[in-house]
Amino acid sequence: MRTRVTELLGIEFPVIQGGMIWCSGWELASAVSNAGGLGLIGSGSMYPEVLREQIRRCKNATQKPFGVNVPLLYPDIEQHMNIIAEEGVKMVFTSAGNPATWTAWLKERGITVVHVVANLKFALKCAQSGVDAIVAEGFEAGGHNGREETTTMCLIPMIREAVQLPLIAAGGIGSGAAMAAALCLGAEAVQVGSRFAATVESSAHEQFKQAIVKAGDGDTRLTLKELTPVRLIRNKFYQEIEAAYARGASTEELQELLGRGRAKKGMFEGDLEEGELEIGQVSATIHSIPHAAEVLQELVEGCKSRLKMLAEIC
Repeated sequence: MRTRVTELLGIEFPVIQGGMIWCSGWELASAVSNAGGLGLIGSGSMYPEVLREQIRRCKNATQKPFGVNVPLLYPDIEQHMNIIAEEGVKMVFTSAGNPATWTAWLKERGITVVHVVANLKFALKCAQSGVDAIVAEGFEAGGHNGREETTTMCLIPMIREAVQLPLIAAGGIGSGAAMAAALCLGAEAVQVGSRFAATVESSAHEQFKQAIVKAGDGDTRLTLKELTPVRLIRNKFYQEIEAAYARGASTEELQELLGRGRAKKGMFEGDLEEGELEIGQVSATIHSIPHAAEVLQELVEGCKSRLKMLAEIC
């Protein structure tokens, strides 16, 4: 499967693994890259020297391209960027911030830059900032999300019409059929998070993986828009958030309730009651914990099958 994105990233299949905090370590990234997609190390949950170690382990585990996802709202950004450049990483996916902040710096060092957006405004900023490609992430996605609540089905054609850059679709994509739909809407690759979170190689806690498998229709909600919007599985912590909203809690009170380390507690340590359990709506369709290579194979084969079916109809 050849698209502008596969050419840009040097990969066999137009599938990028989401750089999810607490789920996307070197084992997952290298497994996806070895299977022909692009694996991403999720740096948002890592101290600088942990990131350096993860990059080195990934380089030892794969000879194929991989990248690092850097959420711009997290601390230690400057140290992370310097480590990425020092270690010779060739691709960086930035998110949760202004694409103009680091794009020029990265490109001066020969690094391909892809930025994640959730609306048209930031897609246009990406084009002005000189990024190499855009990930357009719809409302269905897990983790930190856009306030606009624009779904992937609407967001992809909207951005495709306005921006000529290579376009990657994200949000609600966990099957070959969904991948084919994204390509039909104008995307040239897909980024998949939740489906890869529930794999053998994911660094998420086993109890969190089981929570993903057990999640059903309507079990996730987008919340905490006053802080940073995040999609969570409904649990005891989420119920506390709902109760806070019901009593008219201020932004400061919501921040105090959130505290620090909630995501680590839930996704990495397996506290299913008090932790943040960040996952997308597509979790309702996930019923197993396979190897990452199996997920990628299912995505590609399922996509090809659906596209062939469409061609026969036409």
